Amino acid sequence: VQLQASGGGLVQTGGSLRLSCAASGRTFSNNGMGWFRQAPGKEREFVATISWNGSRIYYADTVKGRFTLSRDNTKNTVTLQMSSLKPEDTAVYYCAAQRSSGGSSYTRDYGYWGQGTLVTVSS
Repeated sequence: VQLQASGGGLVQTGGSLRLSCAASGRTFSNNGMGWFRQAPGKEREFVATISWNGSRIYYADTVKGRFTLSRDNTKNTVTLQMSSLKPEDTAVYYCAAQRSSGGSSYTRDYGYWGQGTLVTVSS
């Protein structure tokens, strides 16, 4: 079972990036999915989460209005569209699969984690 995050890179302030998370080895169509991030020297923090069918989506206040989370259960993928990026968005971004279906902002609720993809926003 693997979650593969991709799409990170270097972007200027105000730019956009799209992160993708692809699951292999099993389907996560019945699981809530989430994105978290960890900046150097800081704890991992919640970014966004989506319920199994996409009916509930929640964002951290720091990204609300700038990031959009979606999922395609037919492709077993989750996408985080990030726009109006700021230097404080710089971090390693991790996708994760929740143990249940409703979406969650707590790391303890997630049983599978991807390897992370680095996002660097230059000022």
